[in-house]
Amino acid sequence: MIPPSSAATSAKSTKRGSETWTTEKSSELYGVESWGHGFFGVNKQGHVTVRLQDEESKAEISLHDVIEGLRDRGTPLPVLLRFRDLLHSRITELNLSFRKAIQDSGYRGEYRGVYPIKVNQQRQVLEEISEFGKRYHYGLEAGSKPELIAALAHMHDPEAYIICNGYKDEEFIDLALHSQKMGLKIMLVLEMPSELDLILERSRATGVLPNLGVRVRLSTRGSGHWQESAGDKSVFGLNAAQVIQVVDKLKEVGYLGCLKMLHYHQGSQIPNIAAIREGCTEAVRMYCDLVKEGATMGVLDIGGGMAVDYDGSHTNFHSSCNYSVAEYCSDVVEVIGQVCDKAGVPHPNLISESGRAVVAYYSVLVFNILDVTSAQTSEEAPPIPEKAPQNLINIIEVNNALSEKNLQECFNDAVYYRDQMRAQFFYGSATLRERGLAEAWFWHILTRISKLISKLDDIPEDLRELSSTLVDFYYGNFSLFQSVPDSWAIDQLFPVMPIHRLDEKPNQRAVLADITCDCDGKIDRFIDKEDVAKILPLHELKADDPYYVAVFLVGAYQETLGDLHNLLGDTNVVGVHLENGKPVYTHEVEGDTVSDVLSYVEYDPKDLVTRFRNFAEKAVVDGRISPKERREILDRYRAGLAGYTYFES
Repeated sequence: MIPPSSAATSAKSTKRGSETWTTEKSSELYGVESWGHGFFGVNKQGHVTVRLQDEESKAEISLHDVIEGLRDRGTPLPVLLRFRDLLHSRITELNLSFRKAIQDSGYRGEYRGVYPIKVNQQRQVLEEISEFGKRYHYGLEAGSKPELIAALAHMHDPEAYIICNGYKDEEFIDLALHSQKMGLKIMLVLEMPSELDLILERSRATGVLPNLGVRVRLSTRGSGHWQESAGDKSVFGLNAAQVIQVVDKLKEVGYLGCLKMLHYHQGSQIPNIAAIREGCTEAVRMYCDLVKEGATMGVLDIGGGMAVDYDGSHTNFHSSCNYSVAEYCSDVVEVIGQVCDKAGVPHPNLISESGRAVVAYYSVLVFNILDVTSAQTSEEAPPIPEKAPQNLINIIEVNNALSEKNLQECFNDAVYYRDQMRAQFFYGSATLRERGLAEAWFWHILTRISKLISKLDDIPEDLRELSSTLVDFYYGNFSLFQSVPDSWAIDQLFPVMPIHRLDEKPNQRAVLADITCDCDGKIDRFIDKEDVAKILPLHELKADDPYYVAVFLVGAYQETLGDLHNLLGDTNVVGVHLENGKPVYTHEVEGDTVSDVLSYVEYDPKDLVTRFRNFAEKAVVDGRISPKERREILDRYRAGLAGYTYFES
């Protein structure tokens, strides 16, 4: 069992000189209450907490206690924590919000959500959604044959939908039709006109009339990073002319009664509710006209797009959203009801494919900091040699002249003389020691300037970037490319913060680097309510005291999109949930071993051992090592193959 945290957020404080720091200030600094959606907080011990609940009770659990418990059990970091209670909470919030919107507006249709498997395909996720979602007849969306096969093994609720998107070959279609015959609500969505002929052919062959949907390509674009998912440049969906062709073909062959659903997708993470309303309006007008064309219809699938407020700013910035779940549901129901009423068309049942909004909060990545490379700051003035070159003397004179009145001038002069000294070194007229002294004085000047500009109301433009230059690199035991790939690939912002010592003021200005040998393996963009921050406040490391940092809201897409850069594999995974009021560890999945990841890239671990053994034996024959050393070296090699791919202490 994990010990529950004893209290919620409290103003426990520590003093740093004349300044008093509180846990409330830490919560505000990192924006926990803004992006945490009520799931995360800071307790009086200065630990980040997660708020879990089961059917009977609630508890606030310290993430630091969770990690310490894992260490005691021998589970090394990094580790991905999954909180099924948060997943259940989001499914409940989504379904109850739609239910309330339908009741409040007098809407005459039902809501049946589906979870898009592509957002997080892990077995644990699918099992928990399928089991917990039964109470809401919450279904699944499959965009490929493997996803359909997984869905058919888990989703057996006859009232829940399985939406079939993506490319469909004969085997895919036959599986869907046979499953429909067995009593499941299967919808085959036409993504392109050419799919219709094959579906009709397999329908005749199996004797099963398909439930057809048509994905339309809206002219209304979304907003945010994925706005190109709609509009004329959209990869999937039928334009208006193609929709009419499908309708005419279905009429011709007597299958128009099989057309029961219209589907559209404006893109993922739509931050602006106005774009959602516009897209919905266009789609409902198409739906109404399909009803008037004689199609059975009855279902409108509004796709995904419900955004997650990653930065907590509640704006239409691409990493945020300017609406709540309740507002999203209310606006969608209102638009659809009003347009249908004006057209004299019955209200359709509604489906949404809100995957990101459901699973983002579910997972938290926690890793330990291995080391720190401090910024090249220098509080104390460097020594002055007896015979200093002129450019070094010039830099020292700049330092002596520095004041609040001439910051820009002194900055320019320091850069100039530093560059002059580098040029002298390049051409051989200055030594490495002289260049090193010049650069030490240069960083001393920049340190003084940085402190002085913090007192100014109006900072010169050239000096505004200075603070992002004087940063510490904190090396985390994780791979950005494996665990948070969207941070690198699309500049997605995630909440990042230490999970303990939050009763202390974080005085270090940091950037996070991972353990890959790649200059892109860093997080140097952080959430901020007003802008994108270029530094993360962290604490100074203490000897023999581990320091833990977490990346939050990584439940959507990150696990599946992660790659094996530098052959750093999957992390350890542990599920934590509340049971009878007490938190317990479940679903422990060991991360990849070195042997695992090498096999992924076509190495045979047994062959590797054989090759290394032969090399070691030759070293014995050549007299380089003893037979005993050979045995010890081979034991270490085998242990390395069996070990975790991440840093082990």
